[in-house]
Amino acid sequence: MRARDIMTTPVVTVSATTEVAKAATLMADNRFSALPVVDAAGTLVGIVTEYDLVRGRFAESSERTAVRAVADVMTAPAEGLLSGTPVAEVARAMVDRKRRCVPVVDGGGRVVGVVTRRDLVRLLSRSDVDIAIDVRAALTVFGGRSRWTVRVADGVAAVIDRFDDSSDWEVARALAESVSGVVRASVHSGHAGDVDEMS
Repeated sequence: MRARDIMTTPVVTVSATTEVAKAATLMADNRFSALPVVDAAGTLVGIVTEYDLVRGRFAESSERTAVRAVADVMTAPAEGLLSGTPVAEVARAMVDRKRRCVPVVDGGGRVVGVVTRRDLVRLLSRSDVDIAIDVRAALTVFGGRSRWTVRVADGVAAVIDRFDDSSDWEVARALAESVSGVVRASVHSGHAGDVDEMS
């Protein structure tokens, strides 16, 4: 799966000139932990988080001038992830950056979605058995059910090709990774006995 498969869209964004109070209201009303900050073209220029707003509002006046606009508190520049980024990389980026929300951008840097921790947790709620069933169903349209053996462990799908035809593996991997809950997939040659098929 890719960022585009799990991201929340359409996206609620703010500009650098948006009043802090309005940004806070948007977050509170929608239960967001962060908002992407964009320019007039929708290009990502920063991100404003709950922490940024609290820090800006309650910081000592001697440490900070009057806070009125998002530009006064936002984190900039902000890094967005491309919509084609694998989910495993999205999760790693969120953990490494200690972010609850990561903007998703197109090739031009325009914000097209956001991935939140809740989006990732939703994937974790699917059982490996259910994921394996869906992977098999997706592969049935490509080579028939008898061709593929599938095992899923912790969202990682291992697909065995009984026909040993590597020319089809890239398509098979893409089909497997399109299934909700698949973190990543690999395709290998082998026989039915090489992987214990999960029911």
